[in-house]
Amino acid sequence: MQKHGGRGHRRVPYLHVTGHQTEVAVVGAGAAGLYTALCTARAGASVTLISAGPLAGASSYWAQGGLAAALADDDTPERHLADTLAAGRGAVRESAARVLCDEAPAAVQDLTELGVTFDADRTGRLALGLEGGHSARRIVHAGGAATGRRIIRQLSALAAEHERIAVLEGRRATRILTADGRAAAVLLDDGAVIGGRAIVLATGGAAALWIRTTNPPGAIGAGLLLAHAAGAQLADLELMQFHPTVVNGGNGADGFMVTEAIRGEGARLLDAAGERFVNELAPRDEVARAVQREIDASGVPVRLDMRNVDPALFPNVVTALREAGIDPEHELVPVSPAAHYMMGGVATDLNGRASLPGLYAVGECSCTGLHGANRLASNSLSECFVFGARAAQTALEEPGATPDVPDDAVSPTDGTPAFAISTESRAALWRYGGLERNGEGLATLADDPHPLVRLIAAGALARQESRGAHQRRDFPDRSAHLDNRHVTMTAGSGPTLETWS
Repeated sequence: MQKHGGRGHRRVPYLHVTGHQTEVAVVGAGAAGLYTALCTARAGASVTLISAGPLAGASSYWAQGGLAAALADDDTPERHLADTLAAGRGAVRESAARVLCDEAPAAVQDLTELGVTFDADRTGRLALGLEGGHSARRIVHAGGAATGRRIIRQLSALAAEHERIAVLEGRRATRILTADGRAAAVLLDDGAVIGGRAIVLATGGAAALWIRTTNPPGAIGAGLLLAHAAGAQLADLELMQFHPTVVNGGNGADGFMVTEAIRGEGARLLDAAGERFVNELAPRDEVARAVQREIDASGVPVRLDMRNVDPALFPNVVTALREAGIDPEHELVPVSPAAHYMMGGVATDLNGRASLPGLYAVGECSCTGLHGANRLASNSLSECFVFGARAAQTALEEPGATPDVPDDAVSPTDGTPAFAISTESRAALWRYGGLERNGEGLATLADDPHPLVRLIAAGALARQESRGAHQRRDFPDRSAHLDNRHVTMTAGSGPTLETWS
């Protein structure tokens, strides 16, 4: 079977197929998709990995954070779990969080064995960083703030060379095809139909729907719309995390996220008078709202003071800022919040299974309930690997034969969800679905032309409270009735509140 190399690897003509069968089809080649594909292939199965762009070009490539794992002598998975539950504001699915905290150390070890080189101290032990909401140093980095880049490069190289992985670059999934009540195949934009025992979505998040964002333009929730159109359940779409320290200025760095790890090493947030106004290592929802309120009061961005932080720890951040004309060793960095990470997505169990049989979701496009109403920093990369491995194992337990989908059953555009979003919709989502919302503004979004904006609005209207990343001025208090409840939606039905075990 032909396959494509990633950057710097052997290239052959695209594998043009119709009615192509594989054991597992993985849509998306970020951290979650690559690792799921590799785990599946290492188990002896054939994988088709579908990437919208070149390998090593996914959103995960730009991830500055690390992997959270209890690896220090004075740390434990139970302590990591307690921090995750506290950050999630009473909305975390504890069983999912326990899986993450228990299995993250093994994921770090496996990545090391796959060739990822994590940062170490002078004695050769892993150098563990501290980030907001964590009670111990447990963040593993590779190349400082270049963690995503290092991991994606290595996993892409492995996937490109693996004999059981066929890589389709420059191809987009336009529809999940169903047969006999289960996901049976993926329709691509060139008309190819890729069938498999299981279809795994690893398409990333949706933060680029908001006009101020840390995410690349393609992070607009395409996988969520694919799953929704196929009949799968979505959950917690109202829970978007806003990163508090994103460069705000008329230069090339505008929208560049300054990793939270820099605050863990001593950087401080200063108001217009040069005074600290917030605990920089509080959970992200608290810091982001404090920053935005200070901006609203003063009319200018707050400043991040990282002059006392060793620039050698974060070379790519320092380089990016200098290229934009900001010298962080001598100048303050203007920052304000931006949409960063969607905690909702395709509702799954603890093995990545969606409500539609045969369909799986991993990474940011999924919603296991792990993050609750406020993601604990660096749990997301760990999630990609912990739940990617679980999805790979469980997908191979699916029935060996998949229902046949005729090549001419659909055209490439038949039933294609409307992925593209207008500038007007993005601006409206920032205005009415940003750090603080109210019912009137959300009702406006409920009539937006974009289908995912409407779904986000429906979820936010159903959650009549303020909790973590979801703050409603008309419902300013947290509701005990909504503790551990998830707002779920399926095509053809309105929002439903569910409790997950």
